[in-house]
Amino acid sequence: MLYNFGRFVFSLYLKVLYRLKIHNAERIPRRKPFIICSNHIYWLDPLSVAAAFPASYKIHFMAKKEIFSNIFFSYILKKAHAFPVNRQDADYGAVKKAYQLLKEGQVLGLFPEGSRSKNGEIQKAYNGAALISVRSGVPILPIAIAGPYSIFKPVHVYIGPPFALPPLIYEEKDRKRVQLDEMSCIIMNNISELLPK
Repeated sequence: MLYNFGRFVFSLYLKVLYRLKIHNAERIPRRKPFIICSNHIYWLDPLSVAAAFPASYKIHFMAKKEIFSNIFFSYILKKAHAFPVNRQDADYGAVKKAYQLLKEGQVLGLFPEGSRSKNGEIQKAYNGAALISVRSGVPILPIAIAGPYSIFKPVHVYIGPPFALPPLIYEEKDRKRVQLDEMSCIIMNNISELLPK
């Protein structure tokens, strides 16, 4: 209930103040689960992504644990289906939560870069998104957000075609890291290709 209400209010807010434009909405998979991977340029990005989807798609965003420190915001975020992750350490609890959501047929929302880009350029991704996708066998839906978030100047959300990562095959731990680095590059390249040149 709170998710749908909040989505409606913020969608209206974004469309009026930031002239939110959604591109290629027909690429949104009809079948779930899938993982949304988007670049990150502003704190409103999760709301812009959510506004691009029909109300029936409830997106579970993984968000940095720091924003859950306030009791009021923590309550709102959890009601909006967000859950915390510790970016400074291997947060097995957050990863386990992500796997569980996907197993239940939910939509997972991730920002692989881990934090907002200060200059709007695509940053190097953490390997969490790649690991979750390849281990769960769930496809990735790339999304690119192009700002700036300036009042009455359009913010664009570009939706790319879903894709699957290659299998993770390794014998040595170092090789696993190399493969995940390569997969993370694949994710960010798919996002980058959606941005206007």
